Amino acid sequence: MIFTATFLTLCLKLLLIPAYRSTDFEVHRNWMAITHSLPLKQWYYENTSEWTLDYPPLFAYFEYLLSLIASCFDKKMLIVQNLNYASDETILFQRLSVIFTDLVFAYGTHKCCSSIQKSWRTDVVLPILLITNCGLIMVDHIHFQYNGILYGILLLSLAYAIQGRYLLSGFWFAVLLNMKHIYIYLAPAYFVFFLKNYCLNSKHSKFQIKNFIMLGSTVLAVFLATFLPFHNQLGQVFARLFPFKRGLCHAYWAPNFWALYNTLDKAAFFIMSKMGFLAKKSSVASMTGGLVQEFSHEVLPNVTPLVTMILTGVVMLPALIKLWSLNKHPSNFLRCIVLCALSSFLFGWHVHEKAILMAIIPLSILSIMDLSDAKTFILLGIVGHYSLFPLLFPSSLLFVQGLPVRRPQLFVSFVKLH
Repeated sequence: MIFTATFLTLCLKLLLIPAYRSTDFEVHRNWMAITHSLPLKQWYYENTSEWTLDYPPLFAYFEYLLSLIASCFDKKMLIVQNLNYASDETILFQRLSVIFTDLVFAYGTHKCCSSIQKSWRTDVVLPILLITNCGLIMVDHIHFQYNGILYGILLLSLAYAIQGRYLLSGFWFAVLLNMKHIYIYLAPAYFVFFLKNYCLNSKHSKFQIKNFIMLGSTVLAVFLATFLPFHNQLGQVFARLFPFKRGLCHAYWAPNFWALYNTLDKAAFFIMSKMGFLAKKSSVASMTGGLVQEFSHEVLPNVTPLVTMILTGVVMLPALIKLWSLNKHPSNFLRCIVLCALSSFLFGWHVHEKAILMAIIPLSILSIMDLSDAKTFILLGIVGHYSLFPLLFPSSLLFVQGLPVRRPQLFVSFVKLH
């Protein structure tokens, strides 16, 4: 079933090659150009484009590897000054690169299915839920990103955790963190689960210092290998990774607590200004941004990154305490992963709407284990995927109707390669 689901979604993804694409298409083209054309020491300083490199170094290395192949399609896409460059060959390559790297997601799905007790649910239901996830298709193959490879690595880590192969699980989670640092929100669940089930002898409640050192060394080795080439510019790297001046919310508000907070602030300002209590004019969405900028609320207190961090940690705490008290059954770990992801989605700083997939993907695995989890999955899946629809511009939803005449040339661009 994994092969069948992968093949069918592959056919759909190929049809979506000429579809609408967001500014993230230019973001990743620019990152390929930066890593290909400039020496490593300039990667996190380059700012010709407003879409500067702001993912961890391991993802930058990934972009560099992509650029080596991209040069066979169209070398002009790898020129830093060619902003918003989108030749047919460029579009074809970038779309195909996402499709190809989705094989990691398919492999992660296979590992998860083989790690759970074999049944028709693991052979049929789970592959369909994961491989055909409409959120991933929308975000990666229309909107344009590389979440498939990232969630594939997450599934690999979860599969090894379920199998009790903690060192491999920790290794792949460290790789994931060095690809995209948003997954740090899941780290508390990993820490508690590993500490209890790998570093603490459950029979004698004796701390296993050897296991702790092995696990710590494995994770540390990944971080050292990734960040060591940037050892003399770590301040600049971390300033790019954590741009706290981008605003409390993303340009498109994720449906979380802070969206309600912003709405209440705007409503309060409107009412108070109409009543004459406030005379100043409200700035437009000043608490929101996709680029670095100052932010503020009009009536309610301003929220700082530290406040969101503390609030997120407090909300996660009950799930982490519960995980410590339970046995090492995979469902307990997965539930904590889902709750940590939802806590960060609800109260985190500058949350993207796409972050809901960080809860939906692990919940897909849980849904075949327990009926109550399946009910939760149905509800969260419907609401979460519905919240992703605004990523697709209304004028582009009728894909075939809006297809430019020249776009079919994308499918024969291979013959033009030089």
